[in-house]
Amino acid sequence: MTGYAAASADSPRGRLTLELRSVNARFLDVQFRIAEELRALEPALRESIGARVSRGKVDCRFSLGESPGGGKPQRLNPEALARLRSLADEARAAFPEAPTLRVGDVLRWPGVIAEEPADEEALRKIAVDLCARALDELIAARGREGAKLAESIRARVGAMRARVDEIAPLVPQAIAAYQAKITERLKEALGAADDDRVRAELALFSAKADVHEELDRLRAHLGEVERSLRQGGPVGKRLDFLAQELNREANTLAAKSSSQQLSDGALELKLLVEQIREQVQNIE
Repeated sequence: MTGYAAASADSPRGRLTLELRSVNARFLDVQFRIAEELRALEPALRESIGARVSRGKVDCRFSLGESPGGGKPQRLNPEALARLRSLADEARAAFPEAPTLRVGDVLRWPGVIAEEPADEEALRKIAVDLCARALDELIAARGREGAKLAESIRARVGAMRARVDEIAPLVPQAIAAYQAKITERLKEALGAADDDRVRAELALFSAKADVHEELDRLRAHLGEVERSLRQGGPVGKRLDFLAQELNREANTLAAKSSSQQLSDGALELKLLVEQIREQVQNIE
């Protein structure tokens, strides 16, 4: 299912921003676009996402910016300044015409600005909490879309039930009409004297053309789809399997059809099953 969520929080290193985007996919595929200085947090974020999302392609963007308050106070490192001054004196002795260092050059020198060591565990906790907030929002959005998809599937299940109920009374009539037609053709081909052969052929045809079993299985699968939707939770893979079984029974029904009405009904069932299968691909 599709969805979008974003969350931000201040940390000892600056402003953390996390965005989650999800699109439809049969399996879980998590992709990260993460700032290099935050790369060590990727395993924790991946674990958090995998614990709450089981299906879909999820794009996670995790960035670090400057805090609104300007970040934590900074100070100069006396030891680094002393080393830089010593190096500058040696450089001027070797190159008397070289210009003196500017303040900007000094501040850019590695180690001149002292930074307190970051608390990695505190940063990890902030990142995990931030991910949890974004996941709450993402799952809520996916849940709203899932409810709409479930209603759409229920509507198609209802249409399939109605079509099965229309087809069932037509089966005996269609078989009887086809039997009469086959009987006439067999008698023309075999002669009236071979009634036993005609009855044997009709019995074989009746066994092959009887679709009551397929209709019963269709009703059972439709009931299981409805039960799964009522149950809730991650049911996408189960519904995908049931859609395959529904398609199998609809194909068998079409192959056994002994009248145009049954063939048309089987075709309509196959179209409805295909619509269900398309929707199921979007459900977690």
